[in-house]
Amino acid sequence: MDLKEFIRDVPDFPKPGIVFKDITPILLDPKALSHAIDGLADAFRESGVTKVAGIESRGFIFGVPVSERLGVGFVPIRKEGKLPAKVISHTYALEYGEGVVEIHDDAVGPGDRVVIVDDLLATGGTAEAAVHLVRRLGAEVVGLAFVVELGFLGGRAKLDGVPIDSLITYD
Repeated sequence: MDLKEFIRDVPDFPKPGIVFKDITPILLDPKALSHAIDGLADAFRESGVTKVAGIESRGFIFGVPVSERLGVGFVPIRKEGKLPAKVISHTYALEYGEGVVEIHDDAVGPGDRVVIVDDLLATGGTAEAAVHLVRRLGAEVVGLAFVVELGFLGGRAKLDGVPIDSLITYD
């Protein structure tokens, strides 16, 4: 199945000049969604993953079923102030300011092998922040999994050699 057929271009979103790659059509088609989840999980099936971490919010959509397919727990990485228990935070640069992501301080630890899932790799800032959080807690990041990668934005360069699997890449 060619998942590119399920990506909708939305011009001038979120601002003029940007062509947004919308994954909603994948979510609307159960076969495409299952194919995407299988693809994300299969890339890391043999890597000894003990946890899947998903980046808010679309990383939750894909991360939870990937964790189920891999038979491991799911860890949410959320925007500041959204998690109820004790957290660690990481601030990172955005093109228009700063972002902050958090993880529960007991979500992963030494001995955990974590794959981080999100819908899109663009400039790499959020993914880099997620890697930083997981490593700060002593866990190993075995890889990153994305539905879509905007290769022309160079996000891979920020990710410190972590293996990356993207189902769709736009160069």
